[in-house]
Amino acid sequence: MAGYSPSPRRGRGTALRGAAGLAALAVAGSLTACHVTIGDGDSGSGPSSASSAAAGPAGPTTAGDPYVPGDGNGGYDVQNYSLKLNITPDASTQLDATATITATAKEQLGRFNLDLTGLTVSSITVNGKPARQQRAGSELEVSPAKELPKGAKFTTVVKYSGTPRTISDPILGTYGWVRTSDGVFIACEPSGAHTWFPANDHPSDKATFDFEVTVPQGLTAIANGEPTTPVTGSGGGGAPTLPGGPGGGGGGGESPGGASPIGGPSVVPAADRRAATTTTWHVKEPMATYLATVDVGRFEVRTGKTASGIPVITAVDPSVPGVNVDAFAKLNADVIDQWSKLFGPYPFDSAGGLIDNAQVDFALETQTRPVYGAFGLQPTVVAHELSHQWFGDSVSVGRWQDIWLNEGFATYAEWLWGEKSGGPSVKEQFDERYREGSAGELWSVPPGNPGRRQMFGRSVYDRGGMTLVALRDRIGEDAFYRLLQTWTKDRKYSTGTTQQFIAMANKVSGKSLDAFFDAWLYKKGRPAR
Repeated sequence: MAGYSPSPRRGRGTALRGAAGLAALAVAGSLTACHVTIGDGDSGSGPSSASSAAAGPAGPTTAGDPYVPGDGNGGYDVQNYSLKLNITPDASTQLDATATITATAKEQLGRFNLDLTGLTVSSITVNGKPARQQRAGSELEVSPAKELPKGAKFTTVVKYSGTPRTISDPILGTYGWVRTSDGVFIACEPSGAHTWFPANDHPSDKATFDFEVTVPQGLTAIANGEPTTPVTGSGGGGAPTLPGGPGGGGGGGESPGGASPIGGPSVVPAADRRAATTTTWHVKEPMATYLATVDVGRFEVRTGKTASGIPVITAVDPSVPGVNVDAFAKLNADVIDQWSKLFGPYPFDSAGGLIDNAQVDFALETQTRPVYGAFGLQPTVVAHELSHQWFGDSVSVGRWQDIWLNEGFATYAEWLWGEKSGGPSVKEQFDERYREGSAGELWSVPPGNPGRRQMFGRSVYDRGGMTLVALRDRIGEDAFYRLLQTWTKDRKYSTGTTQQFIAMANKVSGKSLDAFFDAWLYKKGRPAR
């Protein structure tokens, strides 16, 4: 995924999930990976619950993606999620929240659905008027007081609370809303966002985000995008410095910005956490719901810029052994600048990463700021996750069948960084895998349509990366990187399909590559070199 699993392979953003068949996805009723039905799903019906006889035309209750049955909804397009989150990690109710969702009706709507699992909804309004709700599984059906005409912009406000359930899958392990020793770690792919906020939870509907996060004093909350208020570090202290402020100097061989830690780690007993700290974050560029994150805990923080001037925010839980926050900050800056040269300009307004003491074996390319579990600092994993900022975050999949466009590209980037760092060359990585016998998953699962159970399996990662190496050999390095830069430019902040990538490859290279891609992406068996 945008996962990386350090052992035995990579995980969700990196190649974590790439390991042996990582994705026998659990079906909530029949949902996948991060998307599972928790409990009966309707424990959240509050005083505004509706009867089952909702009137008026309804939008589709699913995005229609067979890889994630039940995920997403239709009939509207979300422009912005504004999430007001009060998170108290050690409380019986860890989340008290309000979601304000701004959307446009794509058809006349007498009712529409949001995805939401296992939380209690106390009230819903649409355009300021009370709306009716009913719950079924992971569906929250909303019936506005007045039908919404096609083309109308409307605002839905959902007040809800509860403790999001951690997802535990026999293959993918623990992920989603994960409690740590001092806070919360959030990383969900493909569809776990609706375990902590109501959403149209499918990457085909990207939106901007605003976060207002309140946490107990002594903890820090770090989210996607850029902070719009000061972020107090663990134990007090200053705020991250973004462009132009103190500590925002150039990178290039030194820790980005050279800023000192924002506060120092300190333990604040639960009984003493009477005060609270609120921070706000803004995500200006559209983001898929599964890429949203808010991480709460005690962190050392470094802020500054890459050598090319991109602001960087890096955070590390000091209880994770063997991780130096300055080394992590420098690596983030170096990788971003290197990928900007190869893949095109960095697509967002800030970058960085966060390493937490979460007991998970994956990383995820959460937009602008990938998150990593307690397995430590692995440079090729960082290279994998940061490449996803281009391939997966800026240019997203509109259907999960095309996930190789995320993971194959990031695996290729991982191999590139390994070669640059003195490890095996990209050719050696390719040759080692090409020699494998034809009986294994690598050659039996076509990465262009791996099926729901193998959507995060090895073929998507490794054979996807090998496809790009073979393509580079076929069309030449100049045309190859021209293709990648054209892809990231033309599809920026949007979605793309494999068919669109193949068409662009044909155009940029001046070659007919349909048979090549058919062999590498859609046929079983080892393609000819």
